[in-house]
Formats: sequence, C-alpha cells, structure tokens
Amino acid sequence: MYALVDGNNFYVSCERVFRPSLLGRPVIVLSNNDGCAIARSNEAKALGITMGEPWFQIQSKYRDEGIVALSANFTLYGDMSNRMMSIAAGLGPEQEIYSIDESFIGLAGVRGNLVKRAGGVRERILQWIGVPCGIGIGPTKTLAKLANHISKSADRKPGSYPAELARVCNLAALPAADLDAVLQATDLGEIWGIGRRIAAQLREVGVLTALDVARMDPVVARRRWSVVLERTVREMQGQACIAFEDSPAPKKEIACTRSFGGAITELEDLVEAVTEFASRACEKLRKQNGQAGQVLVFIHTSAFRVEDKQYSKSITVPLRRPTADSGLIASSVVRALHAIYRPGFRYAKAGVMLLDLQDTSVEQHELDLDEPSDDRSRLMGAMDAINDRYGRGALTLASAGTAGAARKWTMRQELKTPDYTTRWTDLPCARA
Repeated sequence: MYALVDGNNFYVSCERVFRPSLLGRPVIVLSNNDGCAIARSNEAKALGITMGEPWFQIQSKYRDEGIVALSANFTLYGDMSNRMMSIAAGLGPEQEIYSIDESFIGLAGVRGNLVKRAGGVRERILQWIGVPCGIGIGPTKTLAKLANHISKSADRKPGSYPAELARVCNLAALPAADLDAVLQATDLGEIWGIGRRIAAQLREVGVLTALDVARMDPVVARRRWSVVLERTVREMQGQACIAFEDSPAPKKEIACTRSFGGAITELEDLVEAVTEFASRACEKLRKQNGQAGQVLVFIHTSAFRVEDKQYSKSITVPLRRPTADSGLIASSVVRALHAIYRPGFRYAKAGVMLLDLQDTSVEQHELDLDEPSDDRSRLMGAMDAINDRYGRGALTLASAGTAGAARKWTMRQELKTPDYTTRWTDLPCARA
C-alpha cells in the first residue's frame, strides 16, 4: 500500500505562509528571469491563467484582476519542502521523495484506519508549516497518485467527486462499485504515465476514462503500444509494478545552466557565471557520491534579439582523471570558456554539464603522476558543510566573485520575496 503526499500549489502556498494577505487573491509565481507562470493559486487558475503563460501576456490580458506576481524563491521553497517531507515521513516506514512537493510513503505494516492516520499527518503539516496538501492512498504508486488527484479535485471542485474523498482519498477502501464510478468520472489523461500522445491514440480506439484503462488487456497494451503502458495498466488493476526507491538513482549527467538577467559582453562576467555553475554542479555530483570524467561548457546569444549578432559555441573537455573537486573542474571550465569566447557579442545564456559520471569507488590511479591526496576531498567536504549550514554562497571559489556583490549575470528577480527561513536578516518579525 502506498500514499502520495502532495503540497497544493506548493510555491504559492509557501509564499502565503509568510504573507497571509495573499490568501484569497490570484497569485502566480514566475520562472527564471520572471518569464512565465510556473505556479498558480486556485484563484489564478479560475481566471484562466495557464501553466507556462508568459508574464507579459498575463499583464495585458488580466490588467484589472488584481493579480499578484512573485519571482521564484527556490531557497525558500527548498527549505519548506524539507520541513514538509520530514513531517510526511511519519505516515509510514518508508519514504521516496518524488519532487519538491511530492513524496511517496510506503504503508506496508501500518495498521488501523489509514484515512484517519493520513488526515492527522495532513493537519500536522498544515498546522506546523502552513502548507495545505492532498493525500492519496492506493495499492500501487499509480493508484496512489490518481487518488491524490481525486482528493484535490474533490476539495477544490465540489461535486466533481464524492465529498468524503476530499483532502484524503483511499481508493483501496472503496467498494468495487464506488471505485468503478470514481474511475469512470476520471479522464485517462489524469493517469500517471499516460502522456498526451498515448492519450490521443487511446481515445481514437474508445479508451476515454481511467476505468477504461483499468479494464484494458495488459498484453494488448504492450503489443499495440509499449511495455510502459502495460505497466500502467497493471498498476491500475492493483498489481504493483513500479519499485519503491529509498533514494533517487544517480544521474548520468549533471547540468547547471542559466539565462542571464541582461546581456553579458565581458569575459570576466562570463568567468564568474560558469565558475558558479560548475560549483553548483559539483555539489550535486558529490551528493550522489560521483565523479566526472568530462565537462562541457557552452555560451550563446539570444535568438530573440534579432538585432544582435548571433553566436553559439560549446566545447567538451576531458579531465585528467575523474574528479568531483570544484576547484579542479572550475579550472577546466574557465580554460574552456577562454577557448570559445569571442568579443563583440551580447551573450544571453551559459551552462556547464558534467559528463562521463561514475562512482567514486572507481579509481584510475594509472593516470596520476603522483598518488592522489585526501586533502582535496576533505576540503570539498568542509566547503559543502559550511554552505549547508550558512547558506549557498557562504563559501565560494575566488573566480566566482563575491556572493553578496551585484553580479551582471544573475537572473532577473524583481519580484522576489525574502528568504524568510534561511537568512537571519530576512527573519520575519511578529508584532503584538
């Protein structure tokens, strides 16, 4: 048995915790450089604002609707996510964090009324950190995710599903006839694992609802479509096919790329940017206990600025030996940047990708002129520990510039709220 705990409109909910005045108002959170909507409150959804809609279009279409737009504050959202996940873990003995706002909980061996237990955890999350969430329960991960959708829809759109399924929905506890009715009322596009292309093909052959999918022959699903659809059908029928993972699988490549807040022309500014990107990528690499054998660097201008001269270039550099050392990788990245940089262009984006990843247990001392030292690995560990404790950027490589100084290459975040939970200077004050 599985449960899926999912924060409602998570980014917006995090902002509302510290700004209660936003409750009941249409709120959107914008992507990097305040480009488009990546989170919407229920009020914003009711106005017709779609996911990914550009901010400039929203401004012109909904000029008189009192929309509140905020720049994404990922530092705040990440910290709030950690707090929510730690509370959600109390629901069962196993946890798999699926995304920043979603967590699968394994309920094997948990006794008693699961709906009551899940409701208690939900109320605890709401009371302790202020984020509302929906919880879906099912015998498979696919059914648990579908149950979560039903719990949110029943709460947000009264009449779409039975009221008793709102906020916490346990599909496994429903009588067969009631379960069929709920699945019949659910479009197949809401099923985890069925994308738009497959959904369109299924509709062409008369498969329209979640109940239709659950009644498909798995063998036919595999023969006519794919093994992925067969797995989804079996999961909808209550047969667990998707393994529970305590920790995510190591990534095969790690990238850190950003569009700049404004055009960059100077090499010095680009050096700061790619050094910062390399440092962040290396942090992720060390967290998965990996090391990189190659690094790719790219820079390019904006294709949307037709009046500018266009330039795009990338280069892949093999490292002397696989490493996760931020200093060694940043040195290679900077040398690569010097090779591809051309003056006279207005650069809009740059990025660093770590390639040829492998576990640190794989050693290649034959490439070393000298025996490798543990001093550098201890240095990287100390650097990560300081940044974890005092916040990202507390300790940086010299070529990344000063974290607190104004950087020309940073993202445009004109509507960003304070880092309420991770920075002493931004700690909110309560006045009585």
